[in-house]
Amino acid sequence: MFEKILIANRGEIACRVIKTARRMGIKTVAVYSDADADALHVEMADEAVHVGAPPAAQSYLLIDKILAACKATGAQAVHPGYGFLSEKAEFCNALEAAGIAFIGPSVRAIGAMGDKIESKKLARAAGVSTVPGVLDVIPNAEEAVKIAREIGYPVMIKASAGGGGKGMRIAWNDAEAREGFQSATNEARSSFADDRVFIEKFVTEPRHIEIQVLGDKHGNIIYLGERECSIQRRHQKVIEEAPSPFLDAATRKAMGEQAVALAREVGYHSAGTVEFIVDGARNFYFLEMNTRLQVEHPVTELITGVDLVEQMIRVAYGEPLSLTQDDVKLNGWAVEARVYAEDPTRGFLPSIGRLSHYRPPAEGADEHGWIVRNDTGVYEGAEISMFYDPMIAKLCTWAPTRIEAIHAQRAALDGFYIRGISHNISFVSAVLGHARFQEGRLTTGFIAEEFPDGFHGATLDAASRDALTAVAVATERRTAEREVQISGQSPFHGRVLPPDWVVTIDGDERAVVVDLAKGGYDVTFEGRLLAIRTDWLPGRKLLRGTVNGRAVVVQVDALADGFRLFHAGADIIAVVRSPRAAELARLMPVKVPPDTSRLLLCPMPGLVVSINVELGEEVKAGQTLAVVEAMKMENVLKAERDGKVAAVKAKKGDSLAVDQVILEFEGPGPRRRPARGRVTP
Repeated sequence: MFEKILIANRGEIACRVIKTARRMGIKTVAVYSDADADALHVEMADEAVHVGAPPAAQSYLLIDKILAACKATGAQAVHPGYGFLSEKAEFCNALEAAGIAFIGPSVRAIGAMGDKIESKKLARAAGVSTVPGVLDVIPNAEEAVKIAREIGYPVMIKASAGGGGKGMRIAWNDAEAREGFQSATNEARSSFADDRVFIEKFVTEPRHIEIQVLGDKHGNIIYLGERECSIQRRHQKVIEEAPSPFLDAATRKAMGEQAVALAREVGYHSAGTVEFIVDGARNFYFLEMNTRLQVEHPVTELITGVDLVEQMIRVAYGEPLSLTQDDVKLNGWAVEARVYAEDPTRGFLPSIGRLSHYRPPAEGADEHGWIVRNDTGVYEGAEISMFYDPMIAKLCTWAPTRIEAIHAQRAALDGFYIRGISHNISFVSAVLGHARFQEGRLTTGFIAEEFPDGFHGATLDAASRDALTAVAVATERRTAEREVQISGQSPFHGRVLPPDWVVTIDGDERAVVVDLAKGGYDVTFEGRLLAIRTDWLPGRKLLRGTVNGRAVVVQVDALADGFRLFHAGADIIAVVRSPRAAELARLMPVKVPPDTSRLLLCPMPGLVVSINVELGEEVKAGQTLAVVEAMKMENVLKAERDGKVAAVKAKKGDSLAVDQVILEFEGPGPRRRPARGRVTP
């Protein structure tokens, strides 16, 4: 077996590979940029080599720097993770020339599957079901419109060398086909240095279901079930699960056998994924093959018990697979939620900064036998950089059934305490709690259909509202109990804690009565009893306990006049007052937020790519005002209504903070809005 391997990546996937290598007794080498000098993967590895400046093009993508690091450390093989150099044939060739093993497939397989156009042609030749479309390169926008009309709207315009949701546009009419062609071409050129695009039919009621394949260098290829990846936002996966709640055994077998046939056609070895689009009648069509480890591979590992990273390493060393297709058994259900540094209430704009608090839920099995796994590449105090993907962690749960795995995931999310930057935990928890998700009625349009106006916070159901009412008054009462025990108080002037309180959540007042009980409190309101039992103490960030016997986990942040509580995707402010204080609070004036209608504010920390208007210019609704780039995303800011530019406060190349002023307008401003299809995913 290899004695030392280098991981040509960063973040959670580098940490993930290091864990398996350590278990196998293999030493590891990390590479890092200036921005990652203090990163977790650097700390975990046995050795670390600096490879350049923060931008990936000046560090992680430099093949010569990676080769030099291998030679300097004596690394015998390289694991590329995903992204960066993982699917670059020239990187594989360079490693082979240097006598270093590549922990991945052959150059032939990478080349054949790395081009979306050529891979679809190859799939058709191999007898794999493909989506109707034109795979020839589209020369211009008018030709794109002509082809789209022939196929029939809606169509998908895709970059041939695309990935990660970049260079993809859906067009429903001629105008969108023209605009989509230009946008997809521009993104493909900037992201992949390859502006070729093609067009295919957009499948309605589509599900994104992928098959995990695994092959060795001796001709053995198997599939390890499927993953349902339909919950996507702008073509970026958000929640994945295995198996799919939609497939039956016959469809699973047919998809698996086609995936293996395609892999065999290109002589595939190592772990790979064949992605399909599946319609409402379980017809499936080849989408693409990813010749690398997928981000969502942990859910497959949880239901099969197969360590895919270990298998990749063993295959790269030349070992035959130790299991056959008959050995693959699917056990239970696994769900993965991608935790991102982004603000879902601000259009999912990226968030950067320091993780002032980072306390993930405990990993391992709980009293139910449910398993929590957290793949991450950060730690408390780490920085979320603007130079890389905003992923913080991949939180995975396993349970015997799908609904139990979902419940386990939501409970784990409730206990995932992150502060210092914005994150999407409230959003993914709300999706998991949605009735349609729990019923398994999924499509790739789920988020757009269920959250058409964006995400503005989860809606509390009656049980959760009751639970938070009990938690709010219990935390206030226990805090008050601590305060009355402070030493040095004047005799006979101690504070007496009354049983009557008023709890206000989202403007809704509830008069409650609190009585001390064994292990907690009995909270009574509206003739109902909420028995809350908890050992929470002031200063703790998580309250764990039960409300009427139902387990709850609530994040608790003390405020000047109450508590900020997070539970079941809801992030609310709860204020607990005495009846007299509540009476006086009703008389207080309401604080009105400042009027920013005359200002164009930067929606996220980022770099100004362009200012598209000038001082004194009359702008119209829908006109592009500026473009801001952050975390590899290009955000086009457009006017919501007509107006006149009164001042230009930023210029191309400026690095702006969130809510920093870009433009001012005369009178009520046109504000800004991201235009449909113009925000780079």
